Amino acid sequence: MTRNAPLNELGEFLKQRRSELSPRTVGLPESTGPRRVKGLRREEVSQLAAISTDYYTRIEQGRLQASAPVLAALARVLHLDDDQRDYLFELAGRDAGRPRRRPTQKVQPQLQRLLDDLTSTPAMVMGRRMDILAWNSLAAALIANFAEIPEKKRNYMRILFSEPTLRNLYDDWESVARTAVAQLRMEAAKYPDDSRLTALVGELSVQDPDFRKWWAGHHVSSLTIGTKRLTHPVAGSLVLDWDTLTASTDPDQKLVVWTAESGSPAHDGLRILASWAADQHLPASHSV
Repeated sequence: MTRNAPLNELGEFLKQRRSELSPRTVGLPESTGPRRVKGLRREEVSQLAAISTDYYTRIEQGRLQASAPVLAALARVLHLDDDQRDYLFELAGRDAGRPRRRPTQKVQPQLQRLLDDLTSTPAMVMGRRMDILAWNSLAAALIANFAEIPEKKRNYMRILFSEPTLRNLYDDWESVARTAVAQLRMEAAKYPDDSRLTALVGELSVQDPDFRKWWAGHHVSSLTIGTKRLTHPVAGSLVLDWDTLTASTDPDQKLVVWTAESGSPAHDGLRILASWAADQHLPASHSV
């Protein structure tokens, strides 16, 4: 990325957000004549944020790094949620100088042992860029046999968009994929100088028109909790809750687990899947 890439990204993010709001939404009177732009005008945003139009224009054009109070005002005016507000501040405060070398992420042996002990719960560890760092055999049975995927290609986002089996696995693949793209946007704000992330985005943008469209939407989301509905060729219909835990040794490593309520059809389905995985000898990852 270029030196001003975070500020340029911030400007595009602001444009997208103001295009989604109408004057009525923010308490302004509707104009009687036709509007030349979709959503709010720059003049309207600057008026509501109590800054000059020129000042706001320079922020949107990536020519000015806004102060924290101005960012807070823009977040309020544009009705940003918590994730979007965090994303805005990440972009504005990130140093866009020389890329810093980051150590290769390794899963601690203790965390790998925890994965291995979760015999009835699919679980995996995701790192920066949503790379898949570790998994247990039930996660391999549920999603994909990660051991067969080359390490450099072992990325959840890449698998989600390139593997037909995952499009069939999720009952609402589009919703799952949109959310994943929004989560990757958060990663891009944290690490704007990550060349591997930039290459991943470029690769998927060329290969998949949906990814290209959703990435251009500049939506953001954190990896937290949720529910997914799946149709698995072995376990059948599953409704699974997923949750994430942050590794104490590396905040960029997230343990993702899928669970089902005890006694539910999905809980029984996971037991069936665990038995099948054992018969198939699906490998879990192994810490180095």
